[in-house]
Amino acid sequence: MELGIGMFGDLAFDQATGKYRDAGVKIREILDQVKLMDEVGIDVFAMGEHHRPDYAVSSPEIVLAAAASITRNIKLASGVTVLSSSEPVKVYEDFSTLDLISDGRAEIFVGRGSFIESFPLYGYSLNDYEELFDEKLELLLKINSEENVTWSGKLRAPMKDQTVYPRAKNDGKLSIWRAVGGTPQSVLSAAKLGMPLVVAIIGGMPVQFKDLVEFYKQEYQKAGHNVAEMQIAIHSHTFVSDDQAVADGYFNNYKSQMDRIGASRGWAPYTKMQYDGGRSREGALFIGSPAEVADKIAYMKEIFGITRFVGHMDVGDPAHNVMMKSIELFGEKVKPVIQSL
Repeated sequence: MELGIGMFGDLAFDQATGKYRDAGVKIREILDQVKLMDEVGIDVFAMGEHHRPDYAVSSPEIVLAAAASITRNIKLASGVTVLSSSEPVKVYEDFSTLDLISDGRAEIFVGRGSFIESFPLYGYSLNDYEELFDEKLELLLKINSEENVTWSGKLRAPMKDQTVYPRAKNDGKLSIWRAVGGTPQSVLSAAKLGMPLVVAIIGGMPVQFKDLVEFYKQEYQKAGHNVAEMQIAIHSHTFVSDDQAVADGYFNNYKSQMDRIGASRGWAPYTKMQYDGGRSREGALFIGSPAEVADKIAYMKEIFGITRFVGHMDVGDPAHNVMMKSIELFGEKVKPVIQSL
């Protein structure tokens, strides 16, 4: 089973200055962190996309390309590419270029995203929310499998025998995963297309997603895809520390980000009870000592039969040294336990 780390590039808000932390500093820290991930044997790094003042990264492709130049083995993925408001040709070109830079390490996680700010930013209507994604996914998959593309849809100009270059290393094909938040329709689409699945589980109890994952497996097989090639991942909030006080104190970072997002979505303020409940063995937060985190990931493998776990590790913008320690422990203490399963 592969272990990965995901990030959004969260920026802490300084109450004294009334400003978010410097995005340039944050991005440089992310690159230091990815370099360490590579050194301690983390399998995948996934960089998210946001277009808000509280996140540093709006262009994962650029950050991943920079990361490719300072790493040797780690796979480099978007986490996620908001495909509904992206241009499929450009998405393929950017990631095929990244694939060539990294010698075949690029991946794409495509999804609708958890925020909608990219729609008005790029001139798309939320009235086309579903159709935009379905149409653009169809085109992206076609580009990924065919060098000369003929395609037509309703919301984008047609393509007629047009070529898309450069081609990715593996016979032009990139690994494209479908990232979902738990809707059966999205899972069904991924299964029918034979796409690897990434399920974001950030609240409640992961076991509640068991039926959804089983549904994916059944529909994947029913569609005639090779079961031996089936890949399933979970993406959940993660933080590793061998210091109990640090893990307990991380609540403040976590709460600050949850409350900032929640303020715009009508959520009640995040509580310590929620935090502690999420950290329990049945909860969705993989926050604790290396042994506790490894145990929960092993439990996920038991429940779901996952082939990859991606720990989302920068919620609330922990200090750089704290992040580096969490990454080090994830690679040197958690990964050996998972590899032994």
